[in-house]
Amino acid sequence: MSLAPRESVQKLQSALHAKAKGSPDYRFYALYDKMYRADVLAYAYACCKANKGVAGVDGQTFDDIETYGRERWIGELHKELKDKSYRPSALLRGWIPKPDGKQRPLGIPTIKDRVAQMAAALVLNPIFEADLPPEQYAYRHQHSALDAVCHVQKLLQSGHCQVVDADLSGYFDSIPHAELLKSLSRRISDGTMMHTLKQWLCMAVEEEDGRGRRHRTTRNGDEGKGTPQGSPISPLFSNLYMRRFVLGWQSLGHQARLKSFIVNYADDLVICCRGSADEALAAMREMMSRLKLTVNETKTRVCQVPRETFDFLGYTFGRLWSPRTGRPYLGVSPSKKRIARLCQKVTEATDRRSTSRPVEEVVADLNPMVRGWANYFSLGSVSKAYQIVDHHVGQRLRMWLNAKHRVRCAGKRRYISTDEAWPLGLEQLRGRKGSLPWAKA
Repeated sequence: MSLAPRESVQKLQSALHAKAKGSPDYRFYALYDKMYRADVLAYAYACCKANKGVAGVDGQTFDDIETYGRERWIGELHKELKDKSYRPSALLRGWIPKPDGKQRPLGIPTIKDRVAQMAAALVLNPIFEADLPPEQYAYRHQHSALDAVCHVQKLLQSGHCQVVDADLSGYFDSIPHAELLKSLSRRISDGTMMHTLKQWLCMAVEEEDGRGRRHRTTRNGDEGKGTPQGSPISPLFSNLYMRRFVLGWQSLGHQARLKSFIVNYADDLVICCRGSADEALAAMREMMSRLKLTVNETKTRVCQVPRETFDFLGYTFGRLWSPRTGRPYLGVSPSKKRIARLCQKVTEATDRRSTSRPVEEVVADLNPMVRGWANYFSLGSVSKAYQIVDHHVGQRLRMWLNAKHRVRCAGKRRYISTDEAWPLGLEQLRGRKGSLPWAKA
């Protein structure tokens, strides 16, 4: 969420957080009425619009709402929520390609459901934020994936070099409703709010078959598990259920016994140990089974750093070598998979079939892609990765220019130097430096 909260909404959130922080056992009994407050709904709408999501099963877009009248539309949603006639629609099934060629399911709510869920998240997040342990980094204010990367690096440097590189199969689709609702009820005694949250957990899913016909399924409600990825409320559900594992790890004594620490981001987690990582893996398997979650055995492994490396949140951790001294050090760098993924995107953006476009448009597409990638991959040893990206981007643009101008030798000579691509305004990563300290292995 990139928008700054309105003053009244921020004041509400601060009060809820302060109460939750000051009273760990307090259960909030009046939350639903705050969810449909006019200022909360207006800010929730602004947040959803800023995310630029597509239409749900009803086909309604933000442009349609603006044409209809934003205030009028929000007023109608306010009335539905207030008189308790609101009922969520089905989710539209979408798919996100994964690097391994598979697809991740995405549940796309209607804009009405999105705004209602965002309003609920604005009210509930400050409460549960007070309860989340520092090991969890996803979807939290002033927490980020880069913070999680830094945490792992610090643990490795402090000697926690036996690592469980864990992976869960279909985490979002496996979260059991009964246990999740129990976690929610620890803080919520508002029956209407709990009923609404349960409705969102049990939403039907509508998807098209190969013949253009739509079918609805009610798997989540029938099986009593799963929270759809893509809805504004699912990050809260995800963090709250993973909290059970993180706190259980401590309360069962695994952290103290194995000198092991968890770093978690959504469904990604690693366990860095001074003790036996094999014991930590066995304990994790047993706990995940009790939590009704499935460990992906093909992707979960024990790693002995620095002899071995592992990837987490797009970074590779392990032994590297200093380009100045040649000495080894324990460090972190952008993973080869993430470099290759960016290079593939650059290749697609400079396809020869797009040579009818002005070069300024192509450069304007490439620059945010490269800049955004470098803003995330800015930790540790980055110079080699940046060199690879710079070379690939420059080479692809030169090839595109050759095809555009239909020249061969002359074109190669004209665009032979990578440096000659930069006057065109192309983003250059050379000269940027990483921001994590080095440590000897």
